[in-house]
Amino acid sequence: MVDFERQRQSMVESQLRPNEVTDRKILAAMGTLPRERFVPSRMRLLAYMDESVEVFPAREGAPARFLLAPMVLARLLQLASVEPEDKVLDVGCATGYSTAVLARLARIVIGLEPEPELAEAARRTLHELAIENATIVEGALADGAPKDRPYDVILLNGSVEEIPESLLTQLREGGRLVAILASGANTARPGKAYLFVKIDGEASGLPHFDAGARALPGFSRARAFAF
Repeated sequence: MVDFERQRQSMVESQLRPNEVTDRKILAAMGTLPRERFVPSRMRLLAYMDESVEVFPAREGAPARFLLAPMVLARLLQLASVEPEDKVLDVGCATGYSTAVLARLARIVIGLEPEPELAEAARRTLHELAIENATIVEGALADGAPKDRPYDVILLNGSVEEIPESLLTQLREGGRLVAILASGANTARPGKAYLFVKIDGEASGLPHFDAGARALPGFSRARAFAF
């Protein structure tokens, strides 16, 4: 029988701590939440590997979807400086693992997911784990969830080519958005983790560390025609 608890602790000790994850709340959340519950049964043996995990195969024009690698998620959360009273928007939550981690750190979490199958899986697992301060909504990722704005923190669960103004406008004054900016291949091409902060109504961002992540759908730049 697989000892997932041992794998979970190994993830913390071998992937998170050696890679500058020092926030005790993040280490505690990821060290106790059963990540294996958020991946398909056929993938559970890979739930704690130090790479992204596919949770939704490409089908009918919809791209494959992945959970962020544990170290990348942890460092993004640490960069966002999530506080206990924060309201958080989790963009591209997939099966809800990142939403569950955020729910241990923040007051309210809204998980945004465009795929109904993934959204339902997230709702079901959050309910089974008795996580009551998180809600899953369905919609286009680049549109955000304006009904529940403003947010103290917005997390993008994957790499994007640009941050749309539609998300930045949903930040509260002093709010933070964290994302991985990369050129647009659908692979784990290395990019840069950025922190955007809204000050005096304007959000500006700075790069902080190298990070690889699968691309989130709906964030590609419009391509110009070349002759």
